[in-house]
Amino acid sequence: MKLLKTFAFIFVLLLQGFTIYAQINKEELMKTVNYLASEELVGRLPGSEGYTKAANFIAGELTKLKIKSFGDENYFQKLRVEYNEILAPEHFFVIKDGRTINFKIGDDYVYRGFTGAGKFIAPVVFCGYGLSQPDLGYDDYSGTDVKGKVVLAFKYNPKWNIDGKNFTNGNPREKAIVAANHGAVGILFVSFPNDAEPQAPIGSVIHGEGEQMINFPEIHINLPVADEIFSGSNHTLKDLQTLIDSTKKPYSIQLIPKIDIEVHTKYEKEKEIVNVVGMIEGTDPDLKNQYIIVGAHLDHVGSQAGKIYFPGANDNASGSAALLQIAREFNRTNEKLKRSIIFVFFASEEQGLYGSKYFSEHMKFSKEKVKAMINLDCVGYGDSIQIGGGESAPTLWNIAKQIDNENDKLLVTRTWKGGGADAEPFYEKGIQTLYFVTTNSYKHLHMLSDKPETLNQNLFEAITKLAFLTIKKIAD
Repeated sequence: MKLLKTFAFIFVLLLQGFTIYAQINKEELMKTVNYLASEELVGRLPGSEGYTKAANFIAGELTKLKIKSFGDENYFQKLRVEYNEILAPEHFFVIKDGRTINFKIGDDYVYRGFTGAGKFIAPVVFCGYGLSQPDLGYDDYSGTDVKGKVVLAFKYNPKWNIDGKNFTNGNPREKAIVAANHGAVGILFVSFPNDAEPQAPIGSVIHGEGEQMINFPEIHINLPVADEIFSGSNHTLKDLQTLIDSTKKPYSIQLIPKIDIEVHTKYEKEKEIVNVVGMIEGTDPDLKNQYIIVGAHLDHVGSQAGKIYFPGANDNASGSAALLQIAREFNRTNEKLKRSIIFVFFASEEQGLYGSKYFSEHMKFSKEKVKAMINLDCVGYGDSIQIGGGESAPTLWNIAKQIDNENDKLLVTRTWKGGGADAEPFYEKGIQTLYFVTTNSYKHLHMLSDKPETLNQNLFEAITKLAFLTIKKIAD
């Protein structure tokens, strides 16, 4: 009889363990990812119809769960950001030796998210890093005529400086403005050929400070396209990077081919977008006025000219799906949590953390009431779990580590100080943060290949469970 009771007790424990994770399973997670990464939502660019559908979907799911709305209007917290839509028709050709070479968008090149429009045929000039800082003794444009021409420049700034003085940020908009101020009609960005793994063209809506140049195309080309443009010049891109880096002096040259570009855009200086916000109120009379903020960004980088879209399955349909499943699990288990939990699906992380910055600056309670901010970003692809913020919030990190030790044992010891991504605005306000992410997560980052079928579903399930249990522990 004693043995039967023991077996019965073990069975109940196993049953309870299964019940805890009833809705945190890879099948349910993937259903959400498949929808958010689908062609219907065309890359979830904030301000687009696709993003609006994604936000409405999340709000609808929170409504079904009877999770309290916590936005300005129901679940929506409204803010405004710059918006740029890349439209058809578009093409990018290289003309050389009397023939036209047609390149394919998505494979050979992509437009910068804040490209301007344009339609022209123009010569090309290589201008090194695309910098003009004579005050530092460095100017890629000195003695170089780029009027009416397209500038070809390295996408990023040099890894060196001059006499310990740093260059300007060198963001894409800044380099484009510098080129335009020297008379150029467009700019081609290229990755460093001398890197061990040169970056392929990626979708990106990071732009930086300055006014949008509505009629100035910005394109990221791959290295084979750059090689075509350099053919016949007696130089290679690799050699010129080596020369400029070794001498710390510009070496700009006129190239032989011409570029045939056509792209159309729809730009809005301010467009209304939304964070999606819900709350589960705590049950303790005093502690319910303390909050755990759990966030994930819902947006990605959109589509281009009706030809390609960036699915963003890992970045960050995975984090949004995990956040939704965590909300479902708290609702299903009817946990009597002492503290309140705020669920925030942020907009415009990709453009510069605008959604999380806005939320952190417009909270309905003081920052002292926030006991932790948990962020989930890129949690579906990789081989193990890492949690940032451990050096600045060791107590929170140790809670997660203990839970992992008792369960899947997938958490690596590597961590860092501070927030990172959407946790950063909260960390800067003195709030303790944890940033859940997988290791080796970025193979498909901002590429057309960031699709649901690439995700590590077992790891995805495990990190979502770990986040749920960590949040539950902190909330109690």
